[in-house]
Amino acid sequence: MVRPDNLTANKCTRQILEDLETIRENLLTLSDDVWLSIDHNDSQAFEQGTQFKRSYNEKMAAFNRLADELSALIQQYTAVSLEAEEQTGAGDREHNARIIAELNREVPHSLDEEFTYKRPHGFILEGQAATGITTWRRLYDLLCRQLLRRDPSLFHALVDHPEFVTNQGKRRFARDEAGMNSPSLIGDGVYAEVCMSANAFRDQIRRLLAVFEIPGDQLKLFLRQDRDAARDGRTS
Repeated sequence: MVRPDNLTANKCTRQILEDLETIRENLLTLSDDVWLSIDHNDSQAFEQGTQFKRSYNEKMAAFNRLADELSALIQQYTAVSLEAEEQTGAGDREHNARIIAELNREVPHSLDEEFTYKRPHGFILEGQAATGITTWRRLYDLLCRQLLRRDPSLFHALVDHPEFVTNQGKRRFARDEAGMNSPSLIGDGVYAEVCMSANAFRDQIRRLLAVFEIPGDQLKLFLRQDRDAARDGRTS
């Protein structure tokens, strides 16, 4: 049995890990905000903005690697996992129904919305639910795993799909993690890039649903702010 002092320590450790992920995602969002705020018709402003973005991206890549290593080190040593509270309905119809019923008490959100500085905690895709999620990157990871199970051949083809190759030639899905800022192994040897802001994840999910021919209304997203408001007895 875990002693109360360990329970408190574990709660604090988990909060620190969540805060680290929040800072990472907010820094990525700030980068997007700055780029969108630049007057691209003003050559001087555009040049200054480009220099800022280049320097910011280099430092962000270094921070992202450090955050990955630090999070993994803390979780390994303390045995506190960010994924410990996750629940998915995969393979268990009754459990899936319970998760859906719980999520449906909250306000559902769609891919048509702005998610700047907002955090997820669950989703329902084609009737399959997941909850207890702490970050957009983890939501994206679980969603990709669901698509892999749905159609393995089509998912494997994403590595060569032009929708998932940037203008700079970087692949959002690959069979080799080299060249990716923050690769996540989805399964079957396919990695996904998960170093993105909330709205960048949103845009990638839109592309994925289009490729898999899944209507947008088949995905519901649930946000932490709504869950916390409901728990506190407040209305959103």
